[in-house]
Amino acid sequence: MQLYCNSLTQYSRLKTREVKIGDLLLGNFHPVRLQTMTTTDTMDTQATVEQSIRCIEAGAELVRITAPSKREAENLLNIKNELVKRGYKTPLIADIHFTPNAAEIAARIVEKVRVNPGNYVDKKKFEFIEYTDIEYNEEIDRIRERFTPLVKICRQYGTAMRIGTNHGSLSDRIMSRYGDTPMGMVESAMEFLRIARDENYHNIVLSMKASNPKVMVQAYRLLIQQMDAEFGEHYPLHLGVTEAGDGEDGRIKSAVGIGTLLEDGIGDTIRVSLTEDPEFEIPVCRDLVKRYEESELLNADREKVILPVEQMPYSPFDYKRRETFAVDNIGGHHVPAVVADLSKIEKITPAHLQSIGYTYNEPTDKWNIGDAAADYIFTGDQILDFALPGTLKVIINAEAHANAEDKSKYLPIYDTISFLAAYNKGEYLGNINFVMVGADLLGTSLFLDLLTHLNNKELAGKTVLCFYSEHKNAMQSIRKMFVDVMNFGNKNPVIIICDSNWQTADEHLIHYSTECGALLLDGFGDGICLGITKSSYRELSEVKSEKVRVKSEVLVADGGHLGMEDEILEVDIESAATNVLSLNASGRNYLNNLSPEQFINSTAFTILQATRTRISKTEYISCPSCGRTLFDLQETTAKIRSRTNHLKGVKIAIMGCIVNGPGEMADADFGYVGSGVGKITLYKGKDIVKRNVDSAIAVDELINLLKESEAWVDV
Repeated sequence: MQLYCNSLTQYSRLKTREVKIGDLLLGNFHPVRLQTMTTTDTMDTQATVEQSIRCIEAGAELVRITAPSKREAENLLNIKNELVKRGYKTPLIADIHFTPNAAEIAARIVEKVRVNPGNYVDKKKFEFIEYTDIEYNEEIDRIRERFTPLVKICRQYGTAMRIGTNHGSLSDRIMSRYGDTPMGMVESAMEFLRIARDENYHNIVLSMKASNPKVMVQAYRLLIQQMDAEFGEHYPLHLGVTEAGDGEDGRIKSAVGIGTLLEDGIGDTIRVSLTEDPEFEIPVCRDLVKRYEESELLNADREKVILPVEQMPYSPFDYKRRETFAVDNIGGHHVPAVVADLSKIEKITPAHLQSIGYTYNEPTDKWNIGDAAADYIFTGDQILDFALPGTLKVIINAEAHANAEDKSKYLPIYDTISFLAAYNKGEYLGNINFVMVGADLLGTSLFLDLLTHLNNKELAGKTVLCFYSEHKNAMQSIRKMFVDVMNFGNKNPVIIICDSNWQTADEHLIHYSTECGALLLDGFGDGICLGITKSSYRELSEVKSEKVRVKSEVLVADGGHLGMEDEILEVDIESAATNVLSLNASGRNYLNNLSPEQFINSTAFTILQATRTRISKTEYISCPSCGRTLFDLQETTAKIRSRTNHLKGVKIAIMGCIVNGPGEMADADFGYVGSGVGKITLYKGKDIVKRNVDSAIAVDELINLLKESEAWVDV
């Protein structure tokens, strides 16, 4: 094993113990299982059964249901019996927080229970307590005494268990010793796992969830390393980014976290936590998992064997951005740049720049530059016949660069051979030069020759490398390129080129998020350029004419404010309208992309936001709702977004109940948390600012809090 996975350069699934959940087998190289969680009141048997069936028919292989008290735990029997009566035998999971007695009831009824080690025995009062080693061990004994009865029941009834750590609900005891860290998350779960192993109980799945993909990925990697060190084996892993949100933001954040681990062969079951109806989570899960289902992927690129990493120049457990020097505004202390590929547009006009964040105002003859405006555009051989806005620059093929008059605005891009040939012949090179470096050069004399030439400081100071791969395992091969340049000592900035040959907007979204996200989370990349194959571009651009039945979420007036409302439409859609549907991710959306370029540009900025490498908009940490939720989470999230989406860099948490609410405030600037029926508690950071606010006025009170905290700006 290489640190936390089988290989850093080839796709290889991590071997885990086999776990039996009802008739479903998980782990030990079985397919990655898809699951979701109901949002209905568990005491409403009919509603929970109906929603469970919708999830199962969408493809869920496991369905989780909250059991906050003994009453709900007991009602799981009615839910299970009704599902069986209707012919559904999909395993059910009881979700437990705070209530061991409910867990012990549920374990006798359903196929699996999930316990949160942060609140199963320990409490969360946000108090720092100093423990001596003796006192700490006494607390472990207390956990053993309270947790062991559940373990014995699970072993007796053949019930599986997930020990599910949440970053936001680490106990005060764990926080006091380990802090708010990935290692604290790991130890929180390991304490419970050790107790279960002492009882010879192994039907266990583990998870390390956080709303920050960076924290989540580090925690899973550390957990694998810790299990390997202590036990010499690994238990199956349930992957998920908690409170990911909704729309394209939630899908991208989930894909960044879950996809990063799947790329390394890690993960036995996944759940995408969206603030949407649970059946909408399953297609996203499927798009993530199907990338690894092709049998050919397991033996992919055998003719392109990449040598293993022998010397690790970075830590996969602690984020640190690769050290580079700046070439113009790329690298160094600059945020990652975004390069928009406009090369597939036959004739680029000022109107096309609107899709990448630049809007031209003809009366004033000025450009408005948005927060999500691309830094560079690639035009192929095309020289534009209009003046460019602001600092926007054009990357153009080296052969066409000679025809550009303004060499400060037009920058050449070379392949590696042409770049070295031009330099060695003394030909003109631009003030900034982009050099395409493919993964096929790994281990070749040409790659070494390029890095050796870049020892020349003058040449290096005007060179930006562009890493790309045509391998099936593209992320691993590009990661190896970063490892090699770091071991060589090269500090040139690098643009990550990621091309997609998938068909749908959802598939492209998952592909870009997974491949770029995995690299960015390890500190690699000074910019990204998302590309698309010609056939896929045509697929996204095609105008279709068909009658469709769609669930349209539209803006509506609500007391003078804008919110979202669902509306079922059956219409003939033609021309641009159908195009918009094909250019947006499924589910709730907040963007209406009118071109492939706009879709790709917005995706690029959202990936950077999800990896916390470049902030361009408000961030929402929104839980997916469940039977514990104390208000309409989807409607409230939409209302809050409609009024705060212009607050660049502000992080707002919207939580349905108290289970993870306060803890997740550690990752948010402001919080809106359900504290009772129709009651909301407002937070600033971890601190409560207002309690028991009537939900009818709570959004207004949140806006007032933002203004009082000087976090508000007028539109």
